[in-house]
Amino acid sequence: MKTYSNIKYIILMFFALISGLGCSKLDSKLNSTLTTSQAASSLGVAGAQLLLNGAYSDMAGIWGGQDMLYSLEENTADESLVPTRGGDWDDNGVWRVLHSHKWDADHSQVLNVFNALNKLNFDATNVLSFGPDAGQAAQAKVLRAYALFYLLDLYGQYPVRNPGDNLLLAPEVKSGVEAASFIISEITAALPDLPDFSGTNNNIFNKDAANVLLMRALMQKGTFVNRANPTFDPADMAQVVTIGTAIMSKGSYSYERNYFDNFSPNNHSSKEAIFQYVNTGGASAGHLPVETRWNMTLHYNSWNKLAPNAGWNGFSTISDFYNSFGATTGTSDANRVNGFFTGVGAGNNKDTLLDSRLGGRDSSNITSTETSGIRPGFLIGQQIDEDSVNQKDRKGNPLAFDPVIAPDMKENGANLEVTGIRVIKYVPDYNFYGGPANNNYMLIRYPEVVLMVAEAKLRINAGDASALTMVNDLRSARKAAPLPNLTLVNPSNLYDVNTLLAEWGREFYWEGRRRMDLQRFGVYNKIWQYKPSDDPKYLLFPVPSQALAANPNLSQNPGY
Repeated sequence: MKTYSNIKYIILMFFALISGLGCSKLDSKLNSTLTTSQAASSLGVAGAQLLLNGAYSDMAGIWGGQDMLYSLEENTADESLVPTRGGDWDDNGVWRVLHSHKWDADHSQVLNVFNALNKLNFDATNVLSFGPDAGQAAQAKVLRAYALFYLLDLYGQYPVRNPGDNLLLAPEVKSGVEAASFIISEITAALPDLPDFSGTNNNIFNKDAANVLLMRALMQKGTFVNRANPTFDPADMAQVVTIGTAIMSKGSYSYERNYFDNFSPNNHSSKEAIFQYVNTGGASAGHLPVETRWNMTLHYNSWNKLAPNAGWNGFSTISDFYNSFGATTGTSDANRVNGFFTGVGAGNNKDTLLDSRLGGRDSSNITSTETSGIRPGFLIGQQIDEDSVNQKDRKGNPLAFDPVIAPDMKENGANLEVTGIRVIKYVPDYNFYGGPANNNYMLIRYPEVVLMVAEAKLRINAGDASALTMVNDLRSARKAAPLPNLTLVNPSNLYDVNTLLAEWGREFYWEGRRRMDLQRFGVYNKIWQYKPSDDPKYLLFPVPSQALAANPNLSQNPGY
C-alpha cells in the first residue's frame, strides 16, 4: 500500500474527519477556540496518520527538483556541474557559482532548500501534537531527525520545537555537538517503536532505515563539530560497526545482479532498497518527479523519436571524476574493459565500459515499440539512436559529448550543445510521456551500510583487512576488479582508485551525498576541475536572511 498521499487530499480528508466527528463532544461555545489537545483527542490515531502521511510527502519537495537538496549536495561537489550553454542554464549564474564555490547569501536554492527542510521539520513535529500512537510518534521523530540532519549538514544549525511550545515564540536553535547529539538521541529513542523491516515497508522509516540514519549521524558528528578538521570518536565508530553488522547479518538485503536495476522503472522490488519513495507511473498524487534526473542531463534531441526536445541539456560531470572508475589506468582495469552491452536499443554502448557502474543495460521494461539508444551510466562520445544512427545536435553537428568544458563553464560556438559527460543514473522510463515516471526514488540503499562499516573500521584501525574484503565484495558484485589495498583518502588526489572516498563516489555518484562525503574526508575545500579557488566559509551555506529576520535565535554563518 502506498504511504504517500497528495497534500490536497490530506487537507480535505483532515477537515472531513473533523466534520464527521459527531460522536465526539467538543463542548464548544460561540467564538470559542478549539485547543490542540481537544483536536488531538477528537482526531485520534486516524488524524495523526493523515498528518504523518503529509510529512512523508514532504520528501517529494525536498528531493524532487533539480534545484533543491540534490543540487546543493551535488553541484557544490566535484560530481556535477551545469555549464551555461548560450542562453540556456544561465539563470544569472546560479548554477556556475555552486560548482565554483562563489555563492552568496541571496542564492535562491539556499533559501528554497532551507524552507523545504523546515517544512518537514514542522510537519513531523506537528504529528507529535495530535495524539499519535507509539509507532506513529516514532516515525514522526525519525522524519524530523532526517530534516534536522540535513539542516545541520548544510547550514550548521537548525530550529526545533517541542510539541506544546508556544508558537508565538521563536523556536530554539541547536548547533555543533548539541545539535548532533539531539538527532542521535531522537533516533535512538524512537527505534523500539518502529516496525521491523518486512520487505514491503521500505517506503517508511522502519527499524533498518532509522538505524542507517543513526549511522549517518554518528559518521558525520565529528564533521558537524569541526568542519575544517573532522574528528571521529572511536566509540561512535564502534557503534557504527555494531549497528551495520547487525543489519548485514540479517540477510534481508543483497546486491542486485545489475547495478542499474536499483534505478530502473521496475526498481520497486530492489534487493538493496532500505528506504525509497514510492512512485507510480501515470499517477501524479504524491509523486517525486524522478524524471528530472534524466531530463536535466540529456540533450534536447536525445529522445527525438519518442518525445522531441525531451532533454534539458544541462547537468554534466567532470572528466577527473569519470576517470576515478579506472578509465585512464592500465592493466588493473583489464577485467572491466570491453563491457559492451548488446540488444534492443543498445546503440550508445559503443564506448568502452570499465566498470558496471559506468554503464549498464536495463531492458526489462522495453518492448519492440519502446526503444531508445539511451543506456544508463556515463554518456561520452558520439550518441547513437535506437536504429544505430548517429545523432546530431540542433545545428546539425554530431551529437558527441565532449569531456572538455570551458574553464569558466560558459559554452559558445560549434560545441555549444555537446560539452560535458552526461550521466544517466535513473534508467529512463520509456512510458514516461504518458504521465509521471514509475522509478522509485532511492533514499537509502544497502551498500551504504557496507561502506559505512568499512569506513568506521578503517577509522578505528587503518590496517583493518576486513574493510578491504567488504569493499572488494561490493566491487565484485559490480563486476569491477578488486583493489590491492585500501586507504581512506589521498588528499593530493581525490580520485585515487585505491581509496574509500573514490569507492563512495563510484557506488553513489549522483545520489545526492557527494558534498557530505567530501566534507567527512576533509577534502571539500580542495581544488578540482572548474573550481580554481576556495574559501573555508563555503563549508557551510548561509542562513537565509528571511529566516534570520523571523527567528533571532538563528545566527549567520561566518563570512556571509
